[in-house]
Amino acid sequence: MSEARIEQAAPGELRLVGVLDHSTGPQLREAGRQLIQASGTASVMLDCSAVERTSSVGLALLLAFMRDASAAGKSVTVRGMPDDMRQIADVSGLTELLPLEA
Repeated sequence: MSEARIEQAAPGELRLVGVLDHSTGPQLREAGRQLIQASGTASVMLDCSAVERTSSVGLALLLAFMRDASAAGKSVTVRGMPDDMRQIADVSGLTELLPLEA
């Protein structure tokens, strides 16, 4: 089984770590939802710089976390999106929807 986690790196900053795939996605989805809801900040930074490898599951997680944040009235920024995740976003036409850090 692949290893992955989502952790609070700082207030309002969540870091995705490891391999994001079908075996890690469900656990990460629930953990991220809980962390976003528990965050006392008005914005959430999703840091993907420690993602080792991802499938389309990684992109699905980002979109789900964006929905969670929106439902909680929080803005979202994505930082450090790895090349494989960016390529999936490009191919699927979702790059312009992602709030990427400038």
